[in-house]
Amino acid sequence: MKKIVVIEPGYQDYQEELKVLAEFDPVLEVVKLGTPREQVLLKAADADAIMVREALVDKALLDAATRCQVVVRYGVGVDNIDLNYAKERGIKVANVPDYGSEDVAEHALALLLAATRRIVTRDRDVRAGIWGVGQREIIPRIYGKVLGVLGFGRIAKCFITKARGLGFKEILVSDPVLTDEQAAQWGVTSCDLKTLCSRSNFISVHVPLLPSTFHMIGAKELALMDPLTVIVNAGRGGIIDEEALAAALKDGKIFAAGIDTFEQEPVDRQNPLLRLSNTTVSDHNAWYTVESVIELQHKGALEVYRAFKGEALLHQVNR
Repeated sequence: MKKIVVIEPGYQDYQEELKVLAEFDPVLEVVKLGTPREQVLLKAADADAIMVREALVDKALLDAATRCQVVVRYGVGVDNIDLNYAKERGIKVANVPDYGSEDVAEHALALLLAATRRIVTRDRDVRAGIWGVGQREIIPRIYGKVLGVLGFGRIAKCFITKARGLGFKEILVSDPVLTDEQAAQWGVTSCDLKTLCSRSNFISVHVPLLPSTFHMIGAKELALMDPLTVIVNAGRGGIIDEEALAAALKDGKIFAAGIDTFEQEPVDRQNPLLRLSNTTVSDHNAWYTVESVIELQHKGALEVYRAFKGEALLHQVNR
């Protein structure tokens, strides 16, 4: 028998995990949101595996989980897990980077279109009886402009594929791993961050949150942008300096922003980005479709299965 503790649940049921792990006679315990920290530590004490979404997996939790073989993050980012200490403890940590890429890319594109075409404010005004706003609200054309993509991972590639249909004249990509050969193969132009910010009319952020990417786009980068620039973040909160972004949007230094991820989540209702009419926001749900949830749970459970079988993990992040 193996015990799996799910911290910070977010799914309707866990039949997918139980099905994948059936041969281990699994006992799956779900720790409810809002459970006091000390109780979380107690429940983790006899866990053979921990599966987690956004909750903090720090030294205290890893020390409490004395039987734990593996921690699996439901999703891509692992900034909520102390990877180095888990390695010291001999606990493998894996994520699920190969799920929902198409879904996140679709959502990023939806945010770009909604922010540019002012869909949210137009919807609000029409419902309020306001008609024929017309040229009183500027709307820039997308066709024939320059798209900038920050990052060149799975999701960025999916996004580029989908965005091509909008008719951009050039696609700039800033990522140190992008080779000239890859750029030529994908029909994109490799550039540095400064060039991307100064030349792009539309920017979509698709990099992980790391010390090197924290506030990667701040006041200095925003100042390089054209007043009609639209920026979208369906990556991670913290990559864009929210205070600087709010100031740029308020002062008309850039045109609009589409934001799915925030530095603090759930987002503080006093966050200035929520008070601006030129922001389109969502609740970190770019990853979600009915199909993506099944895929995520299945692939996450497979990493636990591999750990229990003594096999190499497919996506271990603390080797």
